[in-house]
Amino acid sequence: MAMVIMSGCTPKEEHRSSLKSALNDNFHIGVAVNPYQTAEKDSVANVLIKKHFNSIVAENCMKSALIQPKPGEFNFDNADQFVEYGEKNDMFIVGHTLIWHSQSPRWFYIDDEGNDVSREKLIQRMKDHISTVVGRYKGRIDGWDVVNEAINDDGSWRENKFYDIIGKDYVRLAFEFAREADPGAELYYNDYNMQKEDKRKGVVKMVNQLQEQGVKVDGIGMQGHYYLDYPSSEDIEESLLAYAALGSNVMITELDVSALPNPWESTAEVSFDADYDDKLNPYKDGLPEEVSKQLNQRYLDLFNLFIKHSDKVSRVTLWGLSDAYSWKNNWPIRGRTDYPLLFDRDYQPKPAVDMIIEAAETK
Repeated sequence: MAMVIMSGCTPKEEHRSSLKSALNDNFHIGVAVNPYQTAEKDSVANVLIKKHFNSIVAENCMKSALIQPKPGEFNFDNADQFVEYGEKNDMFIVGHTLIWHSQSPRWFYIDDEGNDVSREKLIQRMKDHISTVVGRYKGRIDGWDVVNEAINDDGSWRENKFYDIIGKDYVRLAFEFAREADPGAELYYNDYNMQKEDKRKGVVKMVNQLQEQGVKVDGIGMQGHYYLDYPSSEDIEESLLAYAALGSNVMITELDVSALPNPWESTAEVSFDADYDDKLNPYKDGLPEEVSKQLNQRYLDLFNLFIKHSDKVSRVTLWGLSDAYSWKNNWPIRGRTDYPLLFDRDYQPKPAVDMIIEAAETK
């Protein structure tokens, strides 16, 4: 989406502390950033990122379609800038993502005639990609989302090209290649709808199988694309405990809370889209006070849950800084106005920011 420069907006600093200082004894608090922000071209965003967050994740610039658009042709400009920004500000740096069926280049899977490559060829391409990218940032990136979204909501394996050509071994191989490229980096599995019972069982089964094969999964990322009333805190907690029981850290990744109607089964499947309907975009002129209260309370309830289990949760990462640039404005319907993050379109902190800080400081 087009960038809107808000150079005239200055964030109010009325809250007595920052998210990162309040949550410092609990877990890292992170935010997904874009190249405009890591280039420090948005001065207001830069102030807020450095004040409130001690971890960053690459929102898009490290996905394989962008970092290796053609065979052997790597574009590291934005990724280098991202890592340098994190290092300069002493942040916990997370690379996202090495292997994902979406936003991967089509050439990865096909030969010169347009047919699927052999299993051996795709494995080699995976290894070359992972070794090159992870190797470039060895000792500089703290953790990697190695594989993204390999399990369906019903607990079965997603039939993407990696699975179709290689089989379920592609996940094991991805972790082994990443571990070889940087033994010191933490390696994660990341997925959405991780609070669903069937999906939870599928992910637990997969990780157990990896562990039996000698593969260490350092962390499980529970994507937090939530709504005002879904999923329940109880379901999130039950899954959080199940993933922690695997011996891995649990991370709440990609956190946002949509305030908009959701007539479909809640999901974060990026391929899903729907037609525009005014009834599904009711807050074009701002959130009603009652809905705003619900949003702030939802954030507080979520963070209270994460703080309660801070011995198991190693990081909570917001999927963006400001409502203005959230992907939820255009998914699953383009052109809606959503309010899913902790800072509004003018970069002002929502009441939830102070509420979270107070909860953390008085726990």
